[in-house]
Amino acid sequence: MSASVLIGYFDSEEKVLDATRAVREAGHALHDVYTPYAVHGMDDAMGLKPSRLTWVCFGAGLTGATLAMSLQLYTSVVSWPLNVGGKPFNSFPAFIPVSFELTVLFAALTTVAAFLLRAKLFPGSKRAALPRVTDDRFAIAVAPGTELAAAEEVLRRHGAVETARVEVAS
Repeated sequence: MSASVLIGYFDSEEKVLDATRAVREAGHALHDVYTPYAVHGMDDAMGLKPSRLTWVCFGAGLTGATLAMSLQLYTSVVSWPLNVGGKPFNSFPAFIPVSFELTVLFAALTTVAAFLLRAKLFPGSKRAALPRVTDDRFAIAVAPGTELAAAEEVLRRHGAVETARVEVAS
């Protein structure tokens, strides 16, 4: 089963921002917006909610810091306490470098993995590339199920250089 998606191509980020807002205000559902670089204000224009990826990163960093401190406390206080120059067994300043490193490691690896899974960018996934979008064009894809003729008129009115209908698997 396939559905027809309308794609409008633009040559500047100002036009694609205006067209994105206009498509949403006209009541058409957006499938996605493709740009060769990050465009400031596109999240608001698309009506996207703030990402929850920051909470994933925070939780992973907290887990890394907790595991690092727990392991160091266990090994230096409980399992094998060593008296080195009369220093206390639980010397927290000495634990800071390892805790920091594991915090960053857990946060980074978990965030990248969560992003790749959420975006379905795992090995073997098939993604169709739009021509020139990674070079110098911007594209808006209007979701199937909306009135595509009216959406095409909105895209053309807001500066679409070209429009095309593409069949996608639903």
